[in-house]
Amino acid sequence: MIVDKTGTPITETENIQPDTRHGVILYVEDVSVSFDGFKALNDMNLYINDGELRCLIGANGAGKTTLMDVITGKTRPDTGKVSFGQQVDLLQLDEAEIANAGIGRKFQKPTVFEQLSVFENIELSLKGNKGIWASLFHKLNGEQNDRIAEILHTINLIQERNYPAGRLSHGQKQWLEIGMLLAAKPRVLLVDEPVAGMTGQETERTAELLTSLAGEHSVVVVEHDMAFVRSIARTVTVLHQGSVLAEGTMSEIQSNPEVIQVYLGEEQG
Repeated sequence: MIVDKTGTPITETENIQPDTRHGVILYVEDVSVSFDGFKALNDMNLYINDGELRCLIGANGAGKTTLMDVITGKTRPDTGKVSFGQQVDLLQLDEAEIANAGIGRKFQKPTVFEQLSVFENIELSLKGNKGIWASLFHKLNGEQNDRIAEILHTINLIQERNYPAGRLSHGQKQWLEIGMLLAAKPRVLLVDEPVAGMTGQETERTAELLTSLAGEHSVVVVEHDMAFVRSIARTVTVLHQGSVLAEGTMSEIQSNPEVIQVYLGEEQG
């Protein structure tokens, strides 16, 4: 059972309405994670605002993936607090409960059902559908059909709705997986390296897609492609050795002496 910080039960079949009266939807406070003596996160503090598009950058080993793992319940921190809005303690929930609460994650490699159509992939992901066969043999109502049509329009795959997902290009599979996340109506989307392996045109379309999702959703993008980050960035957070090194606009980050020193050091190393 999902409960808030006061112990009051929260219905699992509906996304939680997080308390964002202070403008923040995701709180990561004083979080540390160690693996065999290595501190992957070191007193990490991060605050994601409701409806914002945030980019996380940093060298390999900076803590980006571990941070995502902690937020989604895959990894339990040694110390610290992680909250969805002000009232929901994510450290008390498992991965499935966190996803049901309204936090969706897209990994770098797309995971779609290649033998099923684009439409069927999204149908499977509609919130409340349980199991592949139950979902496929369940008759959709008008609202559900409208929802799938809206998602197909958003991810620009209307023409491909009846194609087997295996026929899609790499970029289209990435968009389909984002569409599958959207079917569950998440408030927060965590997106890991969305443009890796994409063509230039696909990268531009992905930038447009992620930008369009901000507002209704809070979108957190982990990416190594700096040109892509510049094209979508509103606020950039730089991670280094498990902590936040700097935060601000892309121009502020690029002129930050600490960031320059760290990145020059990485390049020289």
